Amino acid sequence: MNLYAVRAIYHFEMSRAWRTLMQSIASPVISTSLYFIVFGAAIGSRMAEIDGVSYGAFIVPGLIMMTLMTQSISNASFGIFMPKYAGTIYEVLSAPISYFEIVLGYVGAAASKSVILGLLILITSEFFVDFHIQHPFWMLFFLLLTAVTFSLFGFIIGIWATGFEKLQIIPLLIVTPLAFLGGSFYSISMLPDIWQKIALINPVVYLISGFRWSFFGVADVHVGISIGMTLFFLAVCMVLVGWIFRTGYRLKN
Repeated sequence: MNLYAVRAIYHFEMSRAWRTLMQSIASPVISTSLYFIVFGAAIGSRMAEIDGVSYGAFIVPGLIMMTLMTQSISNASFGIFMPKYAGTIYEVLSAPISYFEIVLGYVGAAASKSVILGLLILITSEFFVDFHIQHPFWMLFFLLLTAVTFSLFGFIIGIWATGFEKLQIIPLLIVTPLAFLGGSFYSISMLPDIWQKIALINPVVYLISGFRWSFFGVADVHVGISIGMTLFFLAVCMVLVGWIFRTGYRLKN
């Protein structure tokens, strides 16, 4: 493996995040803090506990997961789209580096930025609500698995997009609504039976449910199913990325 090339791509992408620190890190943390103020403090103080957990603490995993998904997609899609847009992607493709190493560099950097952001939001949330993480290992596992999975998904979007406006179509019109409807601010057990069954079609439900279980030991679906669904989505993204490089879809033409 050409570790030098992987490290070069990784460091370049990470340095871009530090150059745009306000946009990449500070802005999502501040935005999430506003959610804690509005939903956790203002609304949460007037709501009963959910599954024995205060509402302010209950929404912490959902908010972290929602930010993690959107930022992973944004970081990875923009990271691979800019070389396409500037025409420097051909230099990367012609370099003595395999497709796997290219993906490892770009996706690794996007996932790293998202994990750092998720941990910062986790630390920030402790200033607003009190909570205890029951399964810290599984919390980090879900955090890393989700970051890698959605960074791969964002990488696919970045290759598919032919303009800056297309980079935002799927995150804004599909991912964000699914995150809001996936139990970020509520438990799907609070819904009528028919809507609980419909909610299970939403893949984000499994991500948020498993991540919330790692915090409080409560979940809408079994944690094994949550892990399985996330791994399945990861496998689908890996297959699509392999197909893209094998065919040269929107890379070589």
